[in-house]
Amino acid sequence: MGLYDRLVLPRLLDFAMRQKPISMQRQKVVPQARGRVLEIGIGSGLNLAFYDRGRVAKLWGLEPSEALRRIAHERARAAGIEVEFLGLPGEQIPLEDASVDTVVTTYTLCTIPGVERALGEMRRVLVPGGSLLFSEHGRAPDAGVARWQDRLDRIWGQVAGGCHLNRAIADLIGNAGFRMAEADTMYVPGPRPFTYTYWGRAQRD
Repeated sequence: MGLYDRLVLPRLLDFAMRQKPISMQRQKVVPQARGRVLEIGIGSGLNLAFYDRGRVAKLWGLEPSEALRRIAHERARAAGIEVEFLGLPGEQIPLEDASVDTVVTTYTLCTIPGVERALGEMRRVLVPGGSLLFSEHGRAPDAGVARWQDRLDRIWGQVAGGCHLNRAIADLIGNAGFRMAEADTMYVPGPRPFTYTYWGRAQRD
């Protein structure tokens, strides 16, 4: 891992993920989390401000980047919220089967290399009836926008830590065995190849 990935990229991601349209999306899904909660790709801890502490009994934060975990740790301490940080990627969730009530993922499924395996892991650790709360950007339904996403995907991934612009988020979640309970989509403000957003709640039956 080079200096860019270790020192520059974490700060750039923290800045980009603090923009108002993304924060508004976080506010739509994160407060619904309840019980034993696992956040996949907790990053720099930008979701911590939106959890309803009266509903959360336990919070794990999975994040492979040490630099981002350090920022998240400081945010958690400043907010007075207890988080057990797990320094592993989404494909390796070190929790027992059916041990989590809610999984939260925001702007993370775009980046996990083995996203299908990671979603399988999320389903494994959820209790029957447990919820996957998500807000993710991904493949747009408009053919012209989708073509630009395909053209830009490789170079964007090189500068944005492996982020993909063209993943069909709803299909990925459904193919992993989740039932979509609530779902919505829209373009948030910004260039369309980067801003088509899926959010909602999927359930493990």
